[in-house]
Amino acid sequence: MRLAGRNALITGAARGIGRAFAEAYAREGAQVAICDVDWQGAKTTADEIAGTIPIYLDVTDQASIDAAVGMVAAELGSVDILVNNAALFDLAPIVDITRRSYDTLFAINVSGVLFTMQAVARQMIAQGRGGKIINMASQAGRRGEPLVAVYCATKAAVISLTQSAGLDLIKYGINVNAIAPGVVDGAHWDGVDAKFAAAEGLPRGEKKRRVGASVPYGRMGVAEDLTGMAIFLATAEADYIVAQTYNVDGGNWMS
Repeated sequence: MRLAGRNALITGAARGIGRAFAEAYAREGAQVAICDVDWQGAKTTADEIAGTIPIYLDVTDQASIDAAVGMVAAELGSVDILVNNAALFDLAPIVDITRRSYDTLFAINVSGVLFTMQAVARQMIAQGRGGKIINMASQAGRRGEPLVAVYCATKAAVISLTQSAGLDLIKYGINVNAIAPGVVDGAHWDGVDAKFAAAEGLPRGEKKRRVGASVPYGRMGVAEDLTGMAIFLATAEADYIVAQTYNVDGGNWMS
């Protein structure tokens, strides 16, 4: 019950990693807002996890961000933890990248992170008791990849935003840190695998098999592999940790 008495807002929480975090936080005693642009998915997930409420949130819409933060504060009493998890993946060779794909990925993966973090930070400052902000980066933010230039750039931006926000907000007692997962199996990676299959002429499942085999740990990660770090960074045990990005990737990247 390390998060008892704390209230968390998790974006992109209707499924996948966000849902796993919501389940983990609820087990640790937190009340959790399941925030997602998929309103039906958010409601279903909240119905299935005790101690959670569904909140509609489109991270590309400032009015939606502000409304969601206000609703969480009103319904739960405060916002003590933010997990910026909502993100989108796409790939293309450099010569085929479209402005539409670029704008969409940056709108969700970077602007969404920044302005959700801003709105929650303002709420935390008004509350006057600090807080924890956890941004979801990626091993893709640590290096470039031939077909994944824009996604890699967005996740590198998340790491940079985490550093700057962490240094700025710690004076209010707000710790900003990030998690950089490696390859995490699930519905998301099924979609990633399909994109690689089309781009590289591979049979479905082959890219997933290859990347899983290349992980030093011996397999792809699963969402539950990330929950320990997500809990830790949200607790008082991480009070002296500021502006860091932690790799949780089975040994794929060392920094």
